Amino acid sequence: MAESGWLLIVAGFLLILLGVALVFVGTLWQGLRGGGGAEAGGVVVIGPLPIIFGSSERAFLLAAAVGALMMLLAIALLLIAYKSLPARPG
Repeated sequence: MAESGWLLIVAGFLLILLGVALVFVGTLWQGLRGGGGAEAGGVVVIGPLPIIFGSSERAFLLAAAVGALMMLLAIALLLIAYKSLPARPG
């Protein structure tokens, strides 16, 4: 049980670091490319309902794809946590 808990903590920490790194690299890449028009998009999940937004169709589709991947990752982590629960007596 303790091993699964640490696995989830490490996975969460690594996802946060990956997100920070992606924001940093994207900002750096946009700046070195010469600036210009920037696009933005995102996903806000309230309960089971995702709210997807974007400043362009491309940003919207990218945000939707990233949101779908994050939901699949969340389901996988839930299944890992569920399998690590001890069996019920009886």
